[in-house]
Amino acid sequence: MAVVAAEAGEEYDGLAGTMKVFCGRANPTTGSVEWLEEDEHYDYHQEIARSSYADMLHDKDRNVKYYQGIRAAVKRVKEKGQTAIVLDIGTGTGLLSMMAVSAGADFCYAIEVFKPMADAAVKIVEKNGFSDKIKIINKHSTEVSVGPDGDMQCYANILVTELFDTELIGEGALPSYEHAHKNLVEENCEAVPHRATVYAQLVESKRMWSWNKLFPIHIQTDSVEKIIVAPSEMENCPGAPSVYDIQLNQMPSGDFTVLSNVLTMFSVDFSKQVYSSPAYHTMQFEPLVSGRAQVVLSWWDIDMDPDGKIKCSMAPYWVHSDPKNIQWRDHWMQCVYFLPNEEPVVQGESLYLTAHRDDYCVWYHLHKTRNEKSKSNFYGERPICECQAHLLWNRPRFGELNDQTRTEQYIQALKKVLKADSVCLCISDGSLLPILAHCVGVEQVFTMENSAVSHRLMKKIFKVNHLEDKINIIEKRPELLTSADLGDRKISVLLGEPFFTTSLLPWHNLYFWYARTAVTEHLADNITILPQAASLHMVVVEFKDLWRIRSPCGNCEGFDVHIMDDMIKHSLDFRESQEAEPHPLWEYSSRCLSEPQRVLTFDFCRPVPQQPLSAKGSISLQRPGRSHGVVLWMEYHLTAESSISTGLIQMLNAQGECSWNPHCKQAVYFFNSTLEAKTQDSSQNVMYALEFNPKVGDISMDFRLVC
Repeated sequence: MAVVAAEAGEEYDGLAGTMKVFCGRANPTTGSVEWLEEDEHYDYHQEIARSSYADMLHDKDRNVKYYQGIRAAVKRVKEKGQTAIVLDIGTGTGLLSMMAVSAGADFCYAIEVFKPMADAAVKIVEKNGFSDKIKIINKHSTEVSVGPDGDMQCYANILVTELFDTELIGEGALPSYEHAHKNLVEENCEAVPHRATVYAQLVESKRMWSWNKLFPIHIQTDSVEKIIVAPSEMENCPGAPSVYDIQLNQMPSGDFTVLSNVLTMFSVDFSKQVYSSPAYHTMQFEPLVSGRAQVVLSWWDIDMDPDGKIKCSMAPYWVHSDPKNIQWRDHWMQCVYFLPNEEPVVQGESLYLTAHRDDYCVWYHLHKTRNEKSKSNFYGERPICECQAHLLWNRPRFGELNDQTRTEQYIQALKKVLKADSVCLCISDGSLLPILAHCVGVEQVFTMENSAVSHRLMKKIFKVNHLEDKINIIEKRPELLTSADLGDRKISVLLGEPFFTTSLLPWHNLYFWYARTAVTEHLADNITILPQAASLHMVVVEFKDLWRIRSPCGNCEGFDVHIMDDMIKHSLDFRESQEAEPHPLWEYSSRCLSEPQRVLTFDFCRPVPQQPLSAKGSISLQRPGRSHGVVLWMEYHLTAESSISTGLIQMLNAQGECSWNPHCKQAVYFFNSTLEAKTQDSSQNVMYALEFNPKVGDISMDFRLVC
């Protein structure tokens, strides 16, 4: 089972003398999240193993620019004849503090709230010989005191931080800065970075808009075309209140139309008092072309010095100053914000774009006059989902439901297996399959919705399409299904996409198999199941960049951080951390070094077996490159002739460059460093051993590179 939530509570076991933690975990056998007791070190190892520490240390552009900015700040303080006292908030490995001392700072207070990381920083600072000039403080910065008996002996005159996420302020940078200026640093201190600037660009994009709204679904029957529409409250819903952060540098230019120039929305000067109270910033502009305003793309840059000569930019390729030399990074990407509604815009007309922010979030509003107020609270409240669709479906799920080609594939499969007198039961979360089944001509359609949210949402969709009396929603778990729920009829066709909101890894949607097993007594003897089977596939890949998030750093800008590498490796080796992890691979360039291979098959026409399913074998490496890991995904066999892949769609050329399903996350099993060997010829193979354990619904795996 996979972790889906951080530690939620603690309990002390007096007999054993150990602390237990409770973690929320997806159980693929029940399709729900369960709170399980874990070892006290479990949460710590998961956070370290899945952290972005290595990713940040591999960010050469970030590291170099910070070092340059720190050197310049220390120099400016020294030129004033002052002692250089540095405050480093969120020090992590202590890298920026060591840079400061190396640049001539007299002393550095380095704050790190995460105790395991603070302990590692102490060791790293000591190993690099800076213990006498760097003090690691294991507290939140808002708890740090200044004075003779305090954590800091005096106020700092240089403030160094790295508190930023893709949205800039999502990790609480503003409250931290606000407190630091009031309580920890001198007035008009030097700050590295000196300022941050947020940019925005208005675009039209059917692909990105499909991540936010449900499009009309066209269903061609023998006699007429039927169109399924979304409820009006879904059409007018402002959407999810969180940013969608993606690698915009992987978005083809043909997938969007630029409607505006790059707009400078707002800046934050970190050398002065910062305020976290809600604010908004409005920019006037004229559309470059006419179109439909749907999406705001946003990013930021940071100036490490007051003159703006040392700049670190997150700008995407089409506006970057040097598009051929963009630094790849996964800890800072770009932001996609959705407007509450798409708005027609005319080339040359005057419009206004407003960026709203509170202490943690940013959102946007497009209007025709400067003082126009939105339907939601223009001055404060962040938008929230009112239709519940954005609570049930994430952005890729919206895209999947809007994929007309995929929908047509399901329609054609349904036409082959359904009859007018079929009795259908659909088991998936928030699926449109029941609607497709009815439109194909089936009169008796049931659908099971486990959650109240999915029940309410589907009821609204059925109602607006005049299907509330045609499709029966059963708000029960499969094992609680009774004959009375089905009107004492037997199910002749069991349907599933399958899709379940609690699934993290591709095979977690095998919960459909468990649900099918739970309702066995209600199935007709000649039952038809769609999909009839699923199969697990794998391929060995070379990543252009993604490998960096799990690769040791060794030395970073001349500082030894091996202790951090060892810490991450130890956590990766801790029990379940040595498993596959989900990634949306359409955002990450990769090459297949082997041919894809089917390794396990799951027969939905039969109940879940009692005994494990296992596969052992080898897969040969047929292309030269670095073997970074194995990608695994599921394929669902709707009928004997029709299958849908959640992973590899195709290899684009002889070099093995791959195209991945953009609506799903694939599972990536990263090899450790000893397996990242150069492929010399086809005699190299990856040996694999996989086992599906039906008792827990998960797959254990082991891979070894051999010659």
